[in-house]
Amino acid sequence: MSLVRRFHLLDALLDEHVRLWRPQPFKQERPAWCAELPELCATLLALTDAELARLTQDSAALNAVLNEHLPKLAQLSSLTALTELSAAELESPGPHFAAGIPGRKWQQITAFSAVLGEVRAPLLEWCGGKGHLGRLLALQWQQPVLTLEREQEFCEAGKEMAERAHVAQHFHTADVLDDAVEAYLSGRHAVALHACGELHRNLVRRAAALEMPALDIAPCCFHLYGDEQYQPFTPGARLELARDDLRLAVTETVTAVGREVRLRDREMAWKLGFEDMRRAQTGNPHYHPLRPIDKQWLKLGFAGFCHALAEREGLCLAGAIDWEYYAARGWQRQRETMRLSLLRHTFRRAIELWLVLDLACYLEANGYRVTLGTFCERELTPRNILLSARLRS
Repeated sequence: MSLVRRFHLLDALLDEHVRLWRPQPFKQERPAWCAELPELCATLLALTDAELARLTQDSAALNAVLNEHLPKLAQLSSLTALTELSAAELESPGPHFAAGIPGRKWQQITAFSAVLGEVRAPLLEWCGGKGHLGRLLALQWQQPVLTLEREQEFCEAGKEMAERAHVAQHFHTADVLDDAVEAYLSGRHAVALHACGELHRNLVRRAAALEMPALDIAPCCFHLYGDEQYQPFTPGARLELARDDLRLAVTETVTAVGREVRLRDREMAWKLGFEDMRRAQTGNPHYHPLRPIDKQWLKLGFAGFCHALAEREGLCLAGAIDWEYYAARGWQRQRETMRLSLLRHTFRRAIELWLVLDLACYLEANGYRVTLGTFCERELTPRNILLSARLRS
C-alpha cells in the first residue's frame, strides 16, 4: 500500500471515530459514547485491576475486546502495522564511549544508528543535545558531523566528548526554528532522534526546500512548539487536530516503575477529588484545567493537597468539607477514568502514525523516496517510528 493511500485511509477512520477518542474521561465523567455504547462502557468499568494492567500493556488483547463492540476498529491493526527495520552490527566504540549516558538512552541511540544504512554525506545532528548520536555516527561512518543545539552548555560538553573520542564533530549553538539555521543544511544528511513537535516539522520543511540528500527522523512530542491547531502537510486531509489531540499520540509510557505508578495514580485521584470539591464549592459544573502541580504536595495528605492547590488557583474553601468523601470520590473517578480511557488510548498509535505519514507524504511529493519502520521495541521507547527519506537522483 502506498504511503499516501495509507494516510488517507487512516485519516478517514480517525475522522469517523473522533467521538470515541477526543472526549477525555478525566474531564468528562461519562463521555457521550458511554450512552451510545452501554455494553462496552459496562465491560470496561467491570475490569479488574489485573485485567486493566494487561490490556494497558497488550494492545492486541485490548483491540480484541474493543472489536467485539466496534468491528470497524479491526482496521486499526493493519493500518498501524510497521515493519521492524533490519539492523547492521555496529563497530564497538570502546568501553568508555557511552560514559555518562543513561542506559536506556544509549540503547535508543545504538538502535537508531544500526538501522540507518550507509551514510554518504556529511551529517547534521538536529537538536543534538550533547551530540551522543552524532558522535557515534561520526565514528561508525567516518563522516564529519555538525551538531545543532540551543543550549550552550550542552554544546561545550559535547565538544569535550568529541575531542576525547577523536571524531570530526563540531557544534553550533542555534535555535533550529530560526531562519538562519538554513545556512547549515545544504548537502547534509540530517538525523533527529526524538526532536519534538515543530522542531522536527521545521526540519522536514527546510530539508525539502533545500533538497537535502537524506533525512532520518524519529519524531516525538508532536504537541510542542507548534500552533494550537495542527496544519497538515498533505492536501485533502479531513482530520482536524488540536494540541490536546496531538498530546494523546505520546501519552503511552513503558518506563514507569512501581513507585512512579503509585504516585501517578495518587495525583490523578486527588486531582479528581479536588475537581469534584471545586464544583461543589463554586457551583460551576465545567472542568477547570490545572497547571502541573508541585509533587511535594502529594506528601501533604489529601486535605493538605487540596488546600495548597486551592491557594494556587485562588479558590477560597468555605464551610465544613468532608475530606473523606471527596478523597473516596477521587479514587472512584480515578478507577473509572483509567478504564474508560482504554478506548481513547487504542487510537494513540493511529494518531501518531497519521502525523508521521503526513510528513512522509510531503517528502514523497517533494522528490524523496521514503520508508517507515520501527528501529527498536516499544519496551525501549514507544516513540520507535523511524522516517527515512532519500532524495531521488
